[in-house]
Amino acid sequence: MDEPVKRPSVNPLDRLGALARRGGAIRLNGLSDRQFTAVAAGLGLVLAAGVALAAGPWDSGQRKAERDWVAARGGTGGAHHAVGTGGQPPAPSAPPVLAPLSAAVDNSAPDAATAPDRTALGTALAPLMKVPALGTVRTGVVIDVATGERLYAQGADTPMTPASTVKIATSVAALSALGPDHRIDTTVRASPDSRTLTLVGGGDPTLDRAGLRALAADTARALKGRGVKEARLVYDASRYSGPARHPIGPNENIAPVSALMTDEGRLDSSDSGPAPRSDDPAGDTARTFVGLLGDAGIAVRPDPAAGRAAGDSRPVARHRSAPLSALVERALTNSDNDIAEALARQTAVAAGAPADFAGARRAVTERLAALRLPLTGANLADGSGLNRKDKVTAGLLAGLLASAADPAHPELRPVLTGLPVAGFTGTLSDRYTAKSAGTGLVRAKTGTLTGVNSLAGTVVDARGRLLAFAFLASGTTSPSEAQSSLDALATRLVR
Repeated sequence: MDEPVKRPSVNPLDRLGALARRGGAIRLNGLSDRQFTAVAAGLGLVLAAGVALAAGPWDSGQRKAERDWVAARGGTGGAHHAVGTGGQPPAPSAPPVLAPLSAAVDNSAPDAATAPDRTALGTALAPLMKVPALGTVRTGVVIDVATGERLYAQGADTPMTPASTVKIATSVAALSALGPDHRIDTTVRASPDSRTLTLVGGGDPTLDRAGLRALAADTARALKGRGVKEARLVYDASRYSGPARHPIGPNENIAPVSALMTDEGRLDSSDSGPAPRSDDPAGDTARTFVGLLGDAGIAVRPDPAAGRAAGDSRPVARHRSAPLSALVERALTNSDNDIAEALARQTAVAAGAPADFAGARRAVTERLAALRLPLTGANLADGSGLNRKDKVTAGLLAGLLASAADPAHPELRPVLTGLPVAGFTGTLSDRYTAKSAGTGLVRAKTGTLTGVNSLAGTVVDARGRLLAFAFLASGTTSPSEAQSSLDALATRLVR
């Protein structure tokens, strides 16, 4: 989980103004067309991030802002996805969002003239890696995405507790297994006489009350068409198996992991961060559905029971989640533990493995192995990073990000577009300042547990080169000081 650290409030529009006034911080004079494209792409992401923060939540914020920016520049957008039963807005595919940046990261013909200097980079990072705020053990890796070359490494193969940066691994595995356009279905099945309904959870933790209401309306319409106005309800959350409770126990950072839930089991109006959680997300969702069916004109007894749909039942209504690309982005931007655990279980389902913590661990590991990533010492005990038994290396995290930027794997691009933008979005919205060279140019996943801090992401350096990085620290005693030290490392890469 990412523990909140209080910092002075800064207006994001003031940050944009400061960035604009800073002008000369990134010199464009003398750059080749290729270099200019990459730097311009970075600046464009700064502006997009500012618009995103002003626009609001993830679904209408970061992704929409970046899509609009790309459309304004070239008049082309991403692939369109069909709107589901619940009326979700279509989401563009990720590759067009990064089109300007991808043009600067051409693995087929990297520009040697812009290649980073390994010796200079090591010299620049060395003192920052030694600061006491980074605790007792600190590791780091920097990769030149254009060539795949490891430019910097300290303890690259040392297994470390990653905290929430493990969500990068979870996201890569899910996208690799299912593709960015995959959607998770919640369905209603009816018996032959339509007198028994079964609400079947597919594992969508983002199903909300509006989606559930639309599902009830569609169900009522189907039953009324058959002359039925009264039924009983059964709910089926059997797609996931094993213990629902995360090993950390009851916690406001995650609900019991269930294939059927509404609003991530939140009992307040929040959509991210800690919140009071339901002890029975599936049962609560079913009971809410009973009331919504009543509102739609179908009388249902108020005591729905857990069960399975009969073999001769047939679907009468369906709600589809946002595309997996959007779920990945939300999980990374907001460090959403519930979505991350769902992504891990969906990966297990795709592999035909048990959809529990153990099955998800095996399925995610196998997916990453198929991508030929360095898994020595890795233990992906959960999908969210809340489990301290999680172990990854800086080499693995940086390699995951480099793979997500590889033109050979466009399906992984949402991992990059979902990374929080320094100073603007998600868990980096209150980090960095308007005067920092990293503001708007660092995109990174944060990780925070007591005594553990990590940061992994991408930057476009002053020569227009895309770098993937991962820095992990353990034995830290001050979260705020550790985070500032990690931010300084990423900023150094920009400069």
